[in-house]
Amino acid sequence: MDIVKIRPLKIEDYNGLKTCMVRAYTQMPEAFWKEYQISNLLGIFPEGQLVVTLNEQIVGCALSIIVRYERFGDNHTYREITGNFTFVTHAPEGDTLYGIDVFVDPDFRGRRLGRRLYDARKELCERLNLSGIVFGGRIPNYHEHAKELSPRAYIEKVKNKELQDPTLNFQLSNDFHVRKVLRGYLLGDEESKEFATLLRWDNIYYTPAKPKADNISKSVVRLGLVQWQMRLYRTVEELFEQMEYFVDAVSAYRSDFALFPEFFNAPLMALHAELPEGEAIRALAEYTERIRDKFAGLALRYNINIISGSMPLLRDGQLYNVGYLCRRDGSIEQYEKLHVTPDEVKCWGLKGGNSLRTFDTDCGKIGILICYDVEFPELPRLLAEEGMNILFVPFLTDTQNAFSRVQLCARARAIENECFVAIAGSVGNLPKVHNMDIQYAQSAVFTPCDFAFPVNGIKAEATPNTEMLVVADVDLELLHDLRHSGSVRNLKDRRADLYGINFHIEKREEKDVPVSVPIFDDNMA
Repeated sequence: MDIVKIRPLKIEDYNGLKTCMVRAYTQMPEAFWKEYQISNLLGIFPEGQLVVTLNEQIVGCALSIIVRYERFGDNHTYREITGNFTFVTHAPEGDTLYGIDVFVDPDFRGRRLGRRLYDARKELCERLNLSGIVFGGRIPNYHEHAKELSPRAYIEKVKNKELQDPTLNFQLSNDFHVRKVLRGYLLGDEESKEFATLLRWDNIYYTPAKPKADNISKSVVRLGLVQWQMRLYRTVEELFEQMEYFVDAVSAYRSDFALFPEFFNAPLMALHAELPEGEAIRALAEYTERIRDKFAGLALRYNINIISGSMPLLRDGQLYNVGYLCRRDGSIEQYEKLHVTPDEVKCWGLKGGNSLRTFDTDCGKIGILICYDVEFPELPRLLAEEGMNILFVPFLTDTQNAFSRVQLCARARAIENECFVAIAGSVGNLPKVHNMDIQYAQSAVFTPCDFAFPVNGIKAEATPNTEMLVVADVDLELLHDLRHSGSVRNLKDRRADLYGINFHIEKREEKDVPVSVPIFDDNMA
């Protein structure tokens, strides 16, 4: 007896999923989802990705995201609704389930597997209390009638059973109704002449949520940047006092984040001034866990998310430059510097880390890159593809030209990734600490450059080389609007058909750069 199951998609299913999709889209052999795209979907919305199996073999799949439909309305393209296939448009607080793809292996059609996937989607929509399901559907037989029929006339004839279109017939039989005809929905779809039907299923059980004061998704996020004065401390407890002073001050302004600089704890190396540079920084690493735990306690006590700058960490005999995101709910996550400068290698023997990812917070997804890493545009782009809205950059620079590299690259990252970028550095001198003698910094918050933002892309900045705080509000709604209706749309307008970037630690291969795009919600009948 055959056993049919609908279950959540797992990344381990990828090879079977790819085989099924290639078979479903024989007319477009390169139109299959790449492993990193599936991994991205599973990372942002695992419950929305479903497969149907027959005797444990994957024979069909349904992929979806949640969107705030009013941002797009009924006039959109597939590229727009998916954020240029990056899915940055997924909004957990949205109101509509958007169908990204549904397909069934042609050898297993006629067994109502597509109907099962649609029913599972409807159940998910009801369970999540979403208003309905929307997607753009191809009309693959239209090219046979395009000379004598408009798309509207063709759809009417299909509805009236005068013509057969297996895709549209199937969708109508599953209680979807056509809202309108979309022109240019999927570029290159010759069979549909680049037309698509905008289809919708309404959830009759949908109840609009009444927003509660403590449950409203934050749109305006307040950032607190600590421009830290390097001064000598006799004990680690004195360092803790200064840390708490700034956390208290930033929290008093009801900030959501406090950002500390890279190696802000370097003054403690003066306690080991008799040691060579390489040994002194390893002695500094002995304080890292205590400082991390202190920040974690401060985050809870002052109700603020703290980005701890960075500190040295010994791991398996190697020295790394790491920091910690200490959330105000008590959770802690580590980030690390991937690129180390020639001087850091020469003087300290630092090693570059391997971990790159976004972090979920109560203010949305953020990214954190330490100093030199922001000078490599590939890293923020990978984070942007995961939905990053704010990039935090703790840095340490000794001269003005070194600072300019960090500052100018950070400003560029804000424009090209359509995100906010906050940088925080240290000022002052440390005469008793080798390789840390002088500091230069001007902490700042940078924005994209469009009409809704400052004309020069600078939201706020500190006085150079002065100990102080920078407190600034950033509005995430402005980023959403920019990505969908800005003067230019850097994320959407990238030519993913020509180039792409991959993070090799996650085993993304260069050949996985998308060449063409799958055709969606149609190969099921």
